[in-house]
Amino acid sequence: MASKQQMTDQDVSGQAAEEVGEQALGPAALASAASVGLAWYYFFLRGDKERGLFVGLWPPTILAFASYFNQRKMREQLDAITQPGTTLRNALDSMMGNR
Repeated sequence: MASKQQMTDQDVSGQAAEEVGEQALGPAALASAASVGLAWYYFFLRGDKERGLFVGLWPPTILAFASYFNQRKMREQLDAITQPGTTLRNALDSMMGNR
């Protein structure tokens, strides 16, 4: 059974951090692109300019929420490696993915 420190080291490796970023932005980027397309559809094709502008405000909101959750996840990882009792060497090794 792995200790809490070993599990934390696995979670904070460089590859895990990249995967977290890709997972958080993948659906958000797709939703943002879809809402831009929907905004253009309403604005230009249907002629409903108010609805097109309203839907056009969704992409920055979606991306802001995705960024917030991504930063929150990174903060949790940072807090996990900087707990009291963790040596500086262990913290640096886990951040660099050496363990």
